[in-house]
Order: sequence, then structure tokens, then C-alpha cells
Amino acid sequence: MTTEASRPTLASVAALAGVSASTASLAFSGAGPVSGATRDRVLAAARELGYAGPDPRAQSLRRGRSGIIGVVMEDRLSDAFRDPVNIAMLDGVSEELGIAGYSLLLLTDTGDNHATLAAAPVDGVIMVGCSRELDDPVTAFRQRGIPIVAIEADRMDGVLHIDLDNRDASARAARYLHELGHRRVALVTLPLEGTHTIGPLTAEAEAASRVHTTLERIRGVRDVFSEATGVVAGGSSVEDGLVAGRMLLAGDERPSAVIAQSDLLALGVIRAAEEAGLAVPGDLSVIGFDGVRIEGAGDYELTTMAQPSVDKGRAAGRAAVDLLGDGEAAPASFTSELRVGNTTAPPR
Repeated sequence: MTTEASRPTLASVAALAGVSASTASLAFSGAGPVSGATRDRVLAAARELGYAGPDPRAQSLRRGRSGIIGVVMEDRLSDAFRDPVNIAMLDGVSEELGIAGYSLLLLTDTGDNHATLAAAPVDGVIMVGCSRELDDPVTAFRQRGIPIVAIEADRMDGVLHIDLDNRDASARAARYLHELGHRRVALVTLPLEGTHTIGPLTAEAEAASRVHTTLERIRGVRDVFSEATGVVAGGSSVEDGLVAGRMLLAGDERPSAVIAQSDLLALGVIRAAEEAGLAVPGDLSVIGFDGVRIEGAGDYELTTMAQPSVDKGRAAGRAAVDLLGDGEAAPASFTSELRVGNTTAPPR
């Protein structure tokens, strides 16, 4: 059994290789004026002694940095990873962080762990779709001098923002339906608060919400259909859309079109329409948001507002790296594109 006292050290490797400890350290780091022959000699001595290399924790302490950038999501990870948009965005973030040599740490907020979240051992933070419920952790991160990048969030002091045209994109989707002749348009929205409660979209629920993306997409639709209402879904999944769609279509005043705030929700609404014996788009037009590929869509090619999820993630990752480098980074804003499929048509 190897004890702390018997473990090989950098000094013992240096002694065996016949070099100074500083030269051995440079040989491991791959930096500095160390010849190939000397580096090979140091690495051979390390193999002989069973030395794996300098402790990264000690290196982090010396640098005063962990080499980790945290990505904060308000959803549970099991829910977050059901949504292809989050996966694509994280792909973009991880690409940029990997190039710069940073590791990624996923952090979740469940509403009662703000202190734990704020104390996370990270050099920088990227907040994904987070509401103003995270004001306390944001304040704590700023007090620690940790750079913060927010993807789709209300304006916060000391935070660099990566924006998406949620309101304008939703207005364009609504105008497209208006041009087709629809006047009875309803919404199936993303959650309005952290408990993911399903229910009618009411003025009270909107007023109490601090969820940026959901509210901006509602406002965009209301720019065209000022009286539009609907159902708040419990999450962003086909199952959530199915439940919300059943509620929406059970009323006496059935809409002729539904604007869902994600493609997964839109597919769920289509399933609810099928259950009710309604043809899509003959009896009900459905439009989504995201532009992702969904398994199980069958012959449906969803009309949707396609957003550049990977590019959004890349921009956030680059911004976090730049802020940790020279302290400067530029905010970015992305535009969604109307992609017309076979789930929308003029009303009968």
C-alpha cells in the first residue's frame, strides 16, 4: 500500500533524471527551454518511479484559478438533456472551452441551493436561460470577481449578454399565421416559474413570472394577437405538449392555430390534435420554435422559428474565455428564421 510518505514526488523524479526540480516541472508542462533529450529523460524517470505528474490541484492553487467554467441551468439535468436545444447549445459552449483548455462544470439551481451554487469552484459562469430568481447567486459571483455570461436573460449589471430575438421571432411567427387568415390563435408556453406547474395562461401568472424567454415569446405573439391566451406547459417535452394540448383543445372555443414555444411542445400539441380527431393543418395549424430534429415526427415537417443554438453556445463560450483573458468581450445577438413546413395552412 502506497502512503503519502512513499509516493514519488517531482523532486525524486528530478533527482533520478539528474536535473533540477524546475527543469523537471518544465519538462512536464511542455513549456520553456527544455531539450527533447532532457524531457525524455525526465519522463522516463517518472515512469520508473510511477509518478503521474504534478497535482493539478496544486497547479490551480498556484495560478489562483481552477480552470473550470460553470454552466448554470435552472432545470434539473434530467429535464434539460431531454431538450435538443440545450444539447446543441452545450456542444457550442464545450467546443470553445475545450479549445481554450477550460473544463466545463454543469450546475443546476433547484431554488434552495443558492449558497452552494454561489460557492462553486469556478473561474467563470455561463447562465443558460436563467430567471431573475438567481439574483442572489449573480451578486455573489460578482463579489467574487467571477465573470458572468448570460444566454437569454433580463439585463443585469456586470453581466455580458448573449441574446436571441425571442420577441421579434414570435411576432414574425404570429404575423405568418395572420397572413394565412388565422384569427383564433392560442399559445402553449414554456414554464413561467420554477415549479413547472401546468395551467391556464393568466395575467396573474405572467405578472408573477421572472422567466425571460417565456415572457418575451408571449409578448411577441401579443404584438400581433393582442388577446392571445393559452396554456402554460410543465416543461419542454412532447409529453408536456400533449398534456397542454389536451387542455387547450378541450375548451368550447377551439383555436384554429397554436403557437408553441418549443418544437417538442408543438409535436405534443399535434399528438393531442390527433387524439381529438383533428387534422393538422386542415383543422389546426401548429407552429413551433427552435428548428430541431425530433424523432417520432413521422410525416410532419414542423413549421418553426429555427434558432442557431450551437452558434449561441459558441458565442457564450468565447465570451467567457475572453473575459478571463484580457477582461474584454462583446455581447452578441442572434436571429431566428421562419422555416415553413407542412403543419400550417389557411383556416377552413
